Amino acid sequence: MSRTVYVNGQFVPEEDAKISVFDRGFLFADAVYEVTSVLGGKLIDFDGHAARLDRSLKELGMGMPMSRDELLEIHHRLVEANGIEDGLVYLQVTRGAADRDFAYPAEDTPQSVVLFTQSKPGLANSPQADQGIRVASLPDLRWDRRDIKTVQLLYPSMAKMEAKAKGADDAWMVEDGVVTEGTSNNAYIVKDGKIITRQLGTEILHGITRAAVLRFAREAQMKVEERTFTIEEAQAADEAFVTSASAFVMPVVEIDGEKLGDGTPGPVARRLREIYLEESRKAAI
Repeated sequence: MSRTVYVNGQFVPEEDAKISVFDRGFLFADAVYEVTSVLGGKLIDFDGHAARLDRSLKELGMGMPMSRDELLEIHHRLVEANGIEDGLVYLQVTRGAADRDFAYPAEDTPQSVVLFTQSKPGLANSPQADQGIRVASLPDLRWDRRDIKTVQLLYPSMAKMEAKAKGADDAWMVEDGVVTEGTSNNAYIVKDGKIITRQLGTEILHGITRAAVLRFAREAQMKVEERTFTIEEAQAADEAFVTSASAFVMPVVEIDGEKLGDGTPGPVARRLREIYLEESRKAAI
């Protein structure tokens, strides 16, 4: 049975979903997106994702195509229609379809809005969380406005594939000698019990999971320091981890071939994953 997807006001079977070849999301990557996790049939951190969507659109001079409540209703309808117990809801908003031109089209051009689900049974019970992942460092060659969650994901895809070719699971990107973030996640190290992660700016995505994890860490009386760090500092750390909407808190056990600690997930990452999943499930809608 095919999935039900949402395209510009209509819920349709995925095989009937169509977007214009002139859509600026296709021609210029002139679009933003969000991914919201689903656990137990409920949405995790929905309000954070809706708020970041609004911010990304404003940064690109686009309007919010619908209200928070309308977005929530579409998410819920898709989760129900597709029987999603654990999985993801992907949302993309573009500037709309217009004749190809680098200049933006008229302001009254209808935006395109697309949503679809992905079923991920056992999403919160990933074997990788018990084993940890390995990362390889690569230069960060993305554009400078990484705080806007655009669909310009070619380089992160290339970096992830290059990391896999090196025998790693993912890449940590490096700019001006310091780590920015992973290909699809925020990066952290732990030294002497202190959690260290890069401060917010235009260089990294303002992760919704990041914000929640740091809040939970501080509530648990863990020390947090927001600053840059190098790959060498990371290799000398006691442990490391990444956060994202789909991976939650994922331990990192190896960086550029150097094992961290004993090469297994550390206690801080394990505990933060437990806290995040527990608290997020309580607040899910």
